[in-house]
Amino acid sequence: MIRFRLKELIADKEFAEDRRITFDEIAKSTGIHRTTLSKVANQKGYNTTTDVLDKLCFYFGVDLAKVASYTPEE
Repeated sequence: MIRFRLKELIADKEFAEDRRITFDEIAKSTGIHRTTLSKVANQKGYNTTTDVLDKLCFYFGVDLAKVASYTPEE
């Protein structure tokens, strides 16, 4: 299963910049709909597009491996 690390990325960015970051802010900066961000962050097994992943990588300034990881299902 692919696990998205959006919540962790937000927490890291909030800590580094010493401010609160909302889905609305990310949505405005990336063009990703707020509902999509919420699903990526909260819905287990959510299926998204490579375009969304690309925009998240750019926004957070990280490699794809920081946005999503593979976790074997038991």
